[in-house]
Amino acid sequence: MIIGSQEWRELLFIHHRVESTSLRGLVHPSLEIQERDGSAWVSSAAFTLRRGSVRGLPPLPDFHELNLRTYVTHPRRGPGIWFFSLDAASLTAVVIARASVRLPYFHARMERGEGWYRSERISVPASYDAAWTVTGEEHVSTPGSLNEFLAERYTLYSQALGPVLWCGKVVHEKWPLCEARIDKLWQTLPVAAGFECGPPALAHYTRGVVVDFEPFIPVL
Repeated sequence: MIIGSQEWRELLFIHHRVESTSLRGLVHPSLEIQERDGSAWVSSAAFTLRRGSVRGLPPLPDFHELNLRTYVTHPRRGPGIWFFSLDAASLTAVVIARASVRLPYFHARMERGEGWYRSERISVPASYDAAWTVTGEEHVSTPGSLNEFLAERYTLYSQALGPVLWCGKVVHEKWPLCEARIDKLWQTLPVAAGFECGPPALAHYTRGVVVDFEPFIPVL
């Protein structure tokens, strides 16, 4: 059942290799942390959310958003994304998201321009400052590739309220990805989440997709 839609536009993915043991205590015990090419992966996704709507609520204003995630799987629900944090420039969106989709949103001051993006969390210290250059032609991920492993995820997992694991489905076309070179990256999001990661191993830029999403439900 589709309960809302939104556009995720002008998005930068930055991917890091990490030791899965450093994440184990930060991910719900019902989930397995997936590894690929010898390591677990953590990614940030910085973008602008446009034309957001949730059934029964007024339309959301457009706003910038930044999330930090890793890649997991559940024995019954399958592979997906585990969010450590999601920062948004709209306080209204933060309140609605925490209450409705059970995700760990934080209010932040955010701004962006051509090839750069900045965020500073308001409640607790957590910052992000990135600049990039698009270096490749647009393409979709090859089946079985690392790009597909990192980008094509359609189940979201969260534990924002109490011990219960929640999951929700999203529906969208495959990401139209371009390779990107990271010219600058300063961030404390991983440290705020409880772990450290090294320099970027891979990055992509995309013009974005239109997304439909289903309600979050508890995983029993």
